Order: sequence, then C-alpha cells, then structure tokens
Amino acid sequence: MDNSDRICVGAVAGAFGVRGEVRLKSFCAQAEDIASYGPLWSEDGSRSFTVSQARPIAGGLAARLSGVPDKDAADALRGMQLFADRTALPSLPDDEFYHADLIGLAVQDTGGVVIGRVLAVHDHGAGDLLEIVGPGLKAPVLLPFTREYAPTVDLAARCIVVDPPEGLFE
Repeated sequence: MDNSDRICVGAVAGAFGVRGEVRLKSFCAQAEDIASYGPLWSEDGSRSFTVSQARPIAGGLAARLSGVPDKDAADALRGMQLFADRTALPSLPDDEFYHADLIGLAVQDTGGVVIGRVLAVHDHGAGDLLEIVGPGLKAPVLLPFTREYAPTVDLAARCIVVDPPEGLFE
C-alpha cells in the first residue's frame, strides 16, 4: 500500500509517564477517534501500532501503542507521524475534504488562469487556510478555505477554483 492510501491522523509527542504510554496529538475531528481506525502506520509503512486505552490529557491523549513496553521505547517515537488506511476512515460529506487530498492541487482563478498549487492546509482554530505557492507569487499566500473564496474543489481534475479578495495575489 502506498502513502496515498493512508492519511496522517496523528503524531507521537513523546512518552507519558514511566510505563510506556505515549502522548498522542490527534488530528481527528474527535481526538479519541484515532484509536478506532485499526492499525496506525509509520510514514514509511515499516511499523504498525494498535492504539488502546486512549484518554484525554492536557494537550492531547495518553495512550498505549502495541509494541511499546516502556518509557524509553515511547520516547524513541517522539515526532513520529501516524497514518491510518484511507479505507478505515469515515466518508466525508461533499463539502468536506481531508487535508491530504487538497495538498498539491492546482489553484486557478475563476477565469481558468493557474495561480499556483496548494502547499499546505493550516488550521489555527478559526477555519482552514490554504497555503498557495506559485511561480508568479513573491511569497506563499494564505487564502481562507471557504465556499466564498474557494467555490469549486474538483478532486478528480486535481484543481481548486478560487475567487480571492481583490489584491490578494498581487
């Protein structure tokens, strides 16, 4: 299975306590859902983990990962991103998207002129922002990912049509 068949659902922030639990940062809408997606994989697919005993703590979740017996093993995983098989994730409504599906899409204006591509999707709590880069842009541009500014997302055509505020891409 290649990485396009997996979605990043969280990351290990380090050990929690001294008995092998990890501190997980969940990227799921409901943090605890990370434990329900079956085995989670390292980015390269070489390791898999089953999540159990996930419970909320300040700044994330405390959880047990299979094959992590002690604090040293938990600390060794710090920074590891965890991926779930796409087939294990819930289907989304037509107007919602996994961030991984938006990254890399071409961005064009309503006249069909290609502006650039989506480099990243950021969520700072007030709604998603598309980070757009392109050869004609002096610096990356952040565009609110709303129906007003991004009225069309066509995953099949790998394109987002945007109608940005006046002067944003100048």
